[in-house]
Amino acid sequence: MLIAEFMKRTLIVLIGLVVCLVSPSTRPLFTDAFPPEEFAARRTRVMSHIGDGVAILQGAAERAGYLKFRQSNQFFYLTGVEVPRAHLIIDGRAKTTTLFLPPRDERMERSEGPMLAPGSEAEKLTGITKVLPQDRFADALSSIASEGRTLYLPHRAEALGAATPGNVKAHDEKTRSDPWDGRASREAAFIEHVKAKVGGAAGRPAVIKDLDPVLDGLRLVKSAREIAIVREASRISGLAIMETMRSARPGMYEYELEAIGDYFFKKHNAQGVAYFGLVAAGKNAAWPHYHAAQSQIRDGDLVLYDYAPDFKYYTSDVTRMFPANGRFTAEQREMYTIYLKLYQALMTSIRPNVDPKLVLAAALKKMEQIVATFEFRTPKIKAAADRFVAMYRNASRSSLGHWIGMEVHDVTAPYDVLKPGMMFTIEPALTIPDERVYVRLEDAILITPEGYENMSGFVPVEPDAIERLMAEEGMFERRPTETTRRP
Repeated sequence: MLIAEFMKRTLIVLIGLVVCLVSPSTRPLFTDAFPPEEFAARRTRVMSHIGDGVAILQGAAERAGYLKFRQSNQFFYLTGVEVPRAHLIIDGRAKTTTLFLPPRDERMERSEGPMLAPGSEAEKLTGITKVLPQDRFADALSSIASEGRTLYLPHRAEALGAATPGNVKAHDEKTRSDPWDGRASREAAFIEHVKAKVGGAAGRPAVIKDLDPVLDGLRLVKSAREIAIVREASRISGLAIMETMRSARPGMYEYELEAIGDYFFKKHNAQGVAYFGLVAAGKNAAWPHYHAAQSQIRDGDLVLYDYAPDFKYYTSDVTRMFPANGRFTAEQREMYTIYLKLYQALMTSIRPNVDPKLVLAAALKKMEQIVATFEFRTPKIKAAADRFVAMYRNASRSSLGHWIGMEVHDVTAPYDVLKPGMMFTIEPALTIPDERVYVRLEDAILITPEGYENMSGFVPVEPDAIERLMAEEGMFERRPTETTRRP
């Protein structure tokens, strides 16, 4: 009996040891967002744009704190490599790519787990031609200098998550113009170092061009794999919003609703947030990017909820509005209903292979008809609807919405028509400025060959559907908090 029990326990220990030895690392050495061939195809397209030139990029640095590392978007887009302080050379003439990685830090790895290191294993995992030690990067630059070729480097400050091209540019400009700061961006500093190294070795100034327009043009139209990831980010956002509707009630605070989004993002393995949570009750919604989230929600408030995750380096952007107590008042229903009809007039006008101006023109005709036939009971709502429609009479193509992708307000590039694979959101607002009333929805749109897909369309927008959803049991009914329950 004792021997049998001993053998049983020994067998359990041995099985556990084998599982530990054969199980994959809890920290993958290479991303599972895309296979290596996805990144290789992107690098091939870069080669076709730069011709005989050479593209040179630096990866993001580690964070000065206990925060998970996140690679910069442009570097990740071309490599999928999540190692701090990596460098990349794409040779347009030789049609080769070389990745330079820091040496293995065994002390760090004993603490945090293995990291991708130079060598054949990294070449196999990433699909990159050569993966060399970081100390070989300077020699590679010297070799390029002797050939006198044009160099392409990113000029825009890096985006690391919850960032947009616009806000990284604004931050860079403020930093450089600050008399008590004055630092250049990492990109600007890197360009100067490359100029010094290549120009010094060649004996003449290096010819350097901006790589960002090339990458931005590639990023504007998404691949099937990219679309799948943004669709999942939209699904996660939608699930969070729907649970927020179920759980919301007067007496809660805005930050409690924001926490529901945080929970769902983490539950579905998002690496962070696409932007700070915009959770605004009542008059707070009149600030389009309000994010203090400190107000208590009152009975009778309309709540704006605009929140989405950073999922595998891609984002979405979804917004809904709902009554805090689960029921629209008569005036709220009138205002929300006319807004929704105008919003849907815009959405149903979207079609592929046309200039956005034609989409807006088609939507305008529908909107004018809607306003002309809608039974308004409240003059101020009629005036708000008229102002809304007036916005589209002289609208520019950018009035349709904003791009989404690796950044929530994603990069743009010159284009003529809406092509299949383009992704953007629409988010027009109906307002009554004197009363600080603001109503807005937002959906994530994918242009398809036949029309478009509303990737967040499963999240209710009709007033009756919202009220039915809010009548369902929410997280705080199943797990009560100290907050007062909704009646």
